[in-house]
Amino acid sequence: MQTEAAVAAASPSSQGSGKTFAIVFGLILLIGGGYAGLHLIDDLSIVRSHSTAPFILLGVALLIALGFEFVNGFHDTANAVATVIYTHSMPANLAVIWSGIFNFLGVLASSGAVAFTVVSLLPVELILQVGSNAGFAMVFALLIAAILWNLGTWYFGLPNSSSHTLIGSIIGVGLANQLTSVKTGTSGVDWSAAAGVFKGLVFSPIAGFILASLLMLLLKALVKIPALYRAPEGNKPPPWPIRALLVLTCTGVSFSHGSNDGQKGMGLIMLILIGTVPTAYALNGAVTGGEVKTFHEISVEASHVLSGLDQAQIISGDPRALVTSAVQQRSLLPSTVPALSSLIAEIDQKVGNRPSLRSVPPEQMGNVRNDIYLANAAIPLVLAQPGLNSEQTKTLTTWRGMGTQAIQFIPPWVKVAVALALGLGTMVGWKRIVVTVGEKIGKEHLTYAQGASAELVAMTLIQAADMYHLPVSTTHVLTSGVAGTMAANGSGLQWSTVRNLLMAWVLTLPASILLAGGLFIVLRHLF
Repeated sequence: MQTEAAVAAASPSSQGSGKTFAIVFGLILLIGGGYAGLHLIDDLSIVRSHSTAPFILLGVALLIALGFEFVNGFHDTANAVATVIYTHSMPANLAVIWSGIFNFLGVLASSGAVAFTVVSLLPVELILQVGSNAGFAMVFALLIAAILWNLGTWYFGLPNSSSHTLIGSIIGVGLANQLTSVKTGTSGVDWSAAAGVFKGLVFSPIAGFILASLLMLLLKALVKIPALYRAPEGNKPPPWPIRALLVLTCTGVSFSHGSNDGQKGMGLIMLILIGTVPTAYALNGAVTGGEVKTFHEISVEASHVLSGLDQAQIISGDPRALVTSAVQQRSLLPSTVPALSSLIAEIDQKVGNRPSLRSVPPEQMGNVRNDIYLANAAIPLVLAQPGLNSEQTKTLTTWRGMGTQAIQFIPPWVKVAVALALGLGTMVGWKRIVVTVGEKIGKEHLTYAQGASAELVAMTLIQAADMYHLPVSTTHVLTSGVAGTMAANGSGLQWSTVRNLLMAWVLTLPASILLAGGLFIVLRHLF
């Protein structure tokens, strides 16, 4: 096996290309950092505060959140460059810079939907009170736990899933929140939402193994080019068509990783921004007057639909508290429908006559966001009940979609900041994971066909997950794809490495749950 030679080999011309790309990325870093910083300052200019504490807390929290994406970059993206490095399709220094740039572009092109899928797993009262002591303890606990576990597995060269780590941390915070507040009836983990996320995380590596092995067998049956199925000779690059294919698949995996994994940090950054400076980030200021007018009209219709349902009755008490109780219990209570109708009417009173959401009074922005979040979370409970006709369902679904637009948004500067952290992280500390993927999964050196098959399947599966707003693990998909091609090729597997990988995957959830839960309890007392 060619450990250091395979990873570090580079011709003088490729070193020159690497320096060129490094300079280009350095300029991107400088311009992007300036763009993000200026827009953050501009957004904060409308915040009126006599204390510097919120801004200091915001700065620390943002650094930790971007630190998570930085670690994610060199931990996960190493999987994308392993195949091109070990087939000598690209020299190592050029490959990591190339991958970093396309991770950057993938983040910028992402929709942000995956970000809020991950955030929705958090306990509802912590999301509603993200600016409270418990809310900050939640954000810091899950980010620090995820970073620590990722660094630990990276140190031992284990391709671990940042997605698993983050979701385990979220579960740990939810369980700790429930256990420490058992007398108040607070909610813990939304297990129904978590089940949907887990399906994607569990199914994707199995699909990666099977599809990559099938693709490998298909290539061997249809493409009779012996060079495809041989290990590289020395440091000689493959023929240009094969090289182009491998560079293309590396590019696709890097872009797909950025578009999926980058969103996880975005969702947490938005929670931090909403918690520290709700005046600037609680509501989507890009929602215009025409959209606000449409929101008013659909709010009137939605309130009317809810008032006309059989369950409707006169309520006493705060509709907000009644809806919160239903969302926490994830069950439609007798008071939920009339309380929801009243809550939507209250939202309409605060928003419906505004020229845009930006014109909502600063002191009301946080409350309006929380009210819309609650209504959005409660509407599915109503939609799940029998007896609604198509028009009623359409009205409530439309209101929920417009409510989502009002509170779930990612400012462009946040995308740029995450993209820079992920792209920069790609260029640092990648070697440990690359050696594991390239040399230690199979008993034989990675061939061109194996590298292309594994990366093509990984790229496709991650893009499919993006379409369904599901977080998946680039690490799990690609490493299982490499293992699948080794099995299909009869190369054999190094079971000691496979065992270590499986152990890391199995231990990730319980370890991150315990770590984040313990940190949450400690930080809650400290805050």
